[in-house]
This record gives sequence, structure tokens and C-alpha cells, in this order.
Amino acid sequence: MKTMISSKADLSASLIELKGVTKVYGKGQAAMNALSGIDLRIDKGEFVAVMGPSGSGKSTCMNILGCLDSPTSGTYLFEGVDIGKLSRDQRARFRRHYLGFIFQGFNLLSRTSAVENVELPMIYRGASAADRRILALRALEAVGLTGWESHTPAELSGGQQQRVAIARAIVTAPNVLLADEPTGNLDSVRSREIMEVLTTFNRERGITIVMVTHEPDMAAYAKRIIHFVDGRVDSDRPNTEVA
Repeated sequence: MKTMISSKADLSASLIELKGVTKVYGKGQAAMNALSGIDLRIDKGEFVAVMGPSGSGKSTCMNILGCLDSPTSGTYLFEGVDIGKLSRDQRARFRRHYLGFIFQGFNLLSRTSAVENVELPMIYRGASAADRRILALRALEAVGLTGWESHTPAELSGGQQQRVAIARAIVTAPNVLLADEPTGNLDSVRSREIMEVLTTFNRERGITIVMVTHEPDMAAYAKRIIHFVDGRVDSDRPNTEVA
């Protein structure tokens, strides 16, 4: 999949570009416009925070970026490639090879060790057991969990569980991390720890991060802050005082 995208990529294009993207749920009088013509560009290596009130469209936009949902109209380009023209199987491979996902609820397998949880994306990619274990251990080390590899989620704190989830997201070396309220279930101390981990990956590995959050303190770690209101981009500004 990586070679397919790369062979068609426009090297002058932004990493991510949305052109006139709309999303309508329902029909007729019950129709609800979740997105109303979004234009958005995100370049490689950016750390972007997406904010807005409930129902503003920020999570819908994130789902479209992650190919978890499709726009009603408009175009989603990734490295110049029109994602809307990919088949269902191609979109699935695109998610596996290019994107990493971090969710508010951790989404770890409860009876599975930390290292086995991190190995899961590599199983879907067909990696050997030996390669999976090596990469998973490296990912856990990168998030500061050396020594916790054999522990199950019940034996880990909330912050440690989210670190496992981050390790699982980065084990495939994705181009983009999509983080949906990654600190929503954590206290302020654990939240800052997670944001430091994400900032380090962005700064040292050049991973592009798009993070949905309703917390200004967490958005302050991003280099750019986008506000959604009523399905539209209300403001898009650089963050001149990065935390």
C-alpha cells in the first residue's frame, strides 16, 4: 500500500487536504449537516489540535480522515491521492499502513498483556511472531513502559494504559497519528505525561498528529489550533505559545 500511494503521490501536495467536504446524516426533513463544505490542509510534521463544541463536526472530520466514514461530497487527498477513489480493501490497507489511532477509551484487550496488545496491528499486517515481538517491545520502550510488558490492562494505571495504546498506534511507524480525546479519561498529571509523549513523537520522529480535544490545556501542546463551529472551520491559527 505504501508503494501504491507513493507511486501516485504529488510530492508538492500537502500530506492531507480536504476540499469542499460535506457530511450529511439522514434524509429529507431529518437530514443533519455534520460538515458543511470543509477546506483544510495539513502538512507533513504538523501537530494540529481540533477543537469545538459538541456537534461542531470535529469528530466527524476525524472519522473521515481515518477512513472510518466517507464524505457525502467533496474530496479527501492524501499525498495528492484521492482516497475516495480507493476500493474498500485499499482503504483498509491505507489505514493499516499510514495511520495510527489513539482513542479516549484506550480500547485494549482486557485479558491480554501490554506487549500482546501492541502486537495486534502487526498481526493484521502479516508480520512474523519474532518481528512482532521485537517491534512491540521497542514501542513500549519508546513510551516509557519497559518492565510492564507482561502486565494486563487491569494491572496498569489509566496513564499506563494510554501509553500502551500509543505504543500500539506507533508500532507500525505510521505517517499520521489520529488522536480522539486522548486525555479525556485521565487526570491532569497523567494528561500532561501523555501530551509530552505525543509531543516527543512529533518533534523527534516527525509523525504528523491530528488531535481532537475539548481541553484548551491539551490543545496548547499543538503547533496549530483549528476551531470547528456548526460543521465549518471557524478559525485556524498557529499556536505561538506551545506548551
